[in-house]
Amino acid sequence: MSAITISLLHPTQAIPVQSWSFEPESVIRIGRSNSNDVVVYSAVVSRHHIELQNNGSGWEIISFGSNGTYINNELISRKPVEDGMVVRLGNSGPKLQIRLGADPKARLRRAGEARSLSPSEEASKQTFLTERKSKKPEQTPNTDLDLN
Repeated sequence: MSAITISLLHPTQAIPVQSWSFEPESVIRIGRSNSNDVVVYSAVVSRHHIELQNNGSGWEIISFGSNGTYINNELISRKPVEDGMVVRLGNSGPKLQIRLGADPKARLRRAGEARSLSPSEEASKQTFLTERKSKKPEQTPNTDLDLN
């Protein structure tokens, strides 16, 4: 089994704002409930939205969310995990990137990049997801980061 890193992506810049790394686990639960391994506060995220399961030969994503789970704008219920894939929770919800293997900081050092994938401790305390209603009725609500 390989280690796995899950990163919450900024809604407009597609850069990680928070990351969670797990040593080899058999199941990682993601959703709005505090009982999950990764908790994402957003109105479009279900209490128990997705699970990542390691079956020994690879990771698989399983969707339980009533608002759906999307990969490349395609609604999925179950799909093998590929390194670097981006998963959207709900039709307009937050995006998570899944990396397999080494932790994200090690990947950046190998790639020669200087930026960190994890926010400072102080910044992460002030970062949370909120749903912002659009002013135009034909647009769907956007999930934005509220950086107080």
